[in-house]
Amino acid sequence: MSMASLELRIPPPVVAVVVAVAMWGISLMSPLLQVSAVTRVSVAMAVALIGGCFALAGGYSFRRAKTTSNPRKPEAASSLVISGIYKITRNPMYIGVVFVLIAWAIALSSAWALLGPPAFVLYISRFQIAPEERVLAALFGAEFAAYKSRVRRWL
Repeated sequence: MSMASLELRIPPPVVAVVVAVAMWGISLMSPLLQVSAVTRVSVAMAVALIGGCFALAGGYSFRRAKTTSNPRKPEAASSLVISGIYKITRNPMYIGVVFVLIAWAIALSSAWALLGPPAFVLYISRFQIAPEERVLAALFGAEFAAYKSRVRRWL
């Protein structure tokens, strides 16, 4: 199986769950940070809430534009969404997942589990976002190029 065959194949939520399970496994084999449960849970919940807001704002913008949010079928996009949260970032739903994974690492109380969010970013950037952006460039041409030049991929 070539690397290109992984493009747009594994749904991002599945990637996130695999990363979260790996983070949990790492936390079982590494020393835990000594942080009170109240602090750890409070910070984790706040970080997860931020992530949830990013993801929901992205989903809302897609629904409002009446276009697909199916990450495995970017060619089905009927419009380029550049309003709302998409004025700040090109990938708010993926940013939301990253925040939730960071919250999970905090909840696990494991510094080593913090390797999970960068692993997710690397995988999603290569096998999801890059192919999505190729499709969007083909569909929306100069409009997507202009958008891409003024709005960052992440934050």
